[in-house]
Amino acid sequence: MSNVVVVGAQWGDEGKGKIVDWLSSQAEVVVRFQGGHNAGHTLVIGETVYKLSLLPSGVVRKGTLSVIGNGVVVDPHALAAEIERLQGQGVAISRENLRIADNATLILSIHRELDALREEGGPGTKIGTTKRGIGPAYEDKAGRRAIRLNDLADLERLRPKIERLLTHHNALRRGFGLAEYAVETIYEELSSIAPKVLPYIDATWRLLDEQRRAGKRILFEGAQGALLDVDHGTYPFVTSSNTVAGQAATGSGLGPSAVGYVLGIAKAYTTRVGEGPFPTELFDEVGERIGERGREFGTVTGRKRRCGWFDAMLVRQTVRTSGIDGIALTKLDVLDGFETIKVCVGYRLDGDTIDHFPAAQDAQARIEPIYQEFEGWSGSTAGARSWADLPAQAVKYVRFIEELIGAPVALLSTSPERDDTILVTNPFEA
Repeated sequence: MSNVVVVGAQWGDEGKGKIVDWLSSQAEVVVRFQGGHNAGHTLVIGETVYKLSLLPSGVVRKGTLSVIGNGVVVDPHALAAEIERLQGQGVAISRENLRIADNATLILSIHRELDALREEGGPGTKIGTTKRGIGPAYEDKAGRRAIRLNDLADLERLRPKIERLLTHHNALRRGFGLAEYAVETIYEELSSIAPKVLPYIDATWRLLDEQRRAGKRILFEGAQGALLDVDHGTYPFVTSSNTVAGQAATGSGLGPSAVGYVLGIAKAYTTRVGEGPFPTELFDEVGERIGERGREFGTVTGRKRRCGWFDAMLVRQTVRTSGIDGIALTKLDVLDGFETIKVCVGYRLDGDTIDHFPAAQDAQARIEPIYQEFEGWSGSTAGARSWADLPAQAVKYVRFIEELIGAPVALLSTSPERDDTILVTNPFEA
């Protein structure tokens, strides 16, 4: 029996929600280990749709413990609003099924404002953030001036910590020509929300260690794709945290031996939201068709996603940087009916052929994809639940992807419905 880490193998939005939901039905503990409320999962259970941003997917399942780990940056007001929204949908949320790391960094209004100022600051500053303060909050964490959840439990000692934080932020605000923040403004922002979030506080590293030692199945839930990793992604067009599988250990407080099976999620094509390089992006009617059929709009932001062919080079790189054991390939049905399907099998850079995605920003922008064309299939893969239900060309396409990326397909998703899945390997039993 294994614990399981789920990571996006592309730029996020790979359809993790359905896979995570299926896995969470087998898990006893579900852990969010990085990111903030800038990403999310859409879960469809019966006829009910749940849209989650901060809360782990296990929160909608009775008897499952959900944990927000120390690697997450938490906007306490957004969290309280999400809890209230789900409770309005009939989901019971209490300390019995939700815990938040006492050492998790908090996102404040000052972070959101700074995020927006930078994103809208003019040429060369736009990265494609959601302007929700995630990056600036991680900066304060690394700068050792962050306000953390445990600080709300001791309001008498909070003001000096706010003063230290504002020494940095008010200097930035003066540079932008903005009014400075007063200590009391931030104090009121935090003290007013404290009663709503403190009931869930815990030393989650200890709690998770106890659960692991008791033999409980733990699902580590990544929020974004590995290509948005601050080290291994398309820097600087990335998020501000590590999103690869190794962060599951750091962001939850468990050692690396607790991680277990790494399941990467990848679409049968490629999408991206926001700015940054995208070698296989399509700007024609084919790209529009993929986007329309795949309903490619962000769960949290509603932003339209850029669409392109499957990039095997990028996913192969993610397989290596995240130590992926198996892939869950999603949205194969979106490719039904295409006469020709292309797969990127290599790159050209300044006339030379290369077999990896370079780290340099300028080189990434000059990459040209090398494609191999496949004959499409006229039959439908939608709703298939066994290999025998798939057209022969669709099977050939999946097998070719496995060979190129160096990892087997553990699950194949053929529609948003949970049962429309071809299971090859159950990650919890691998």
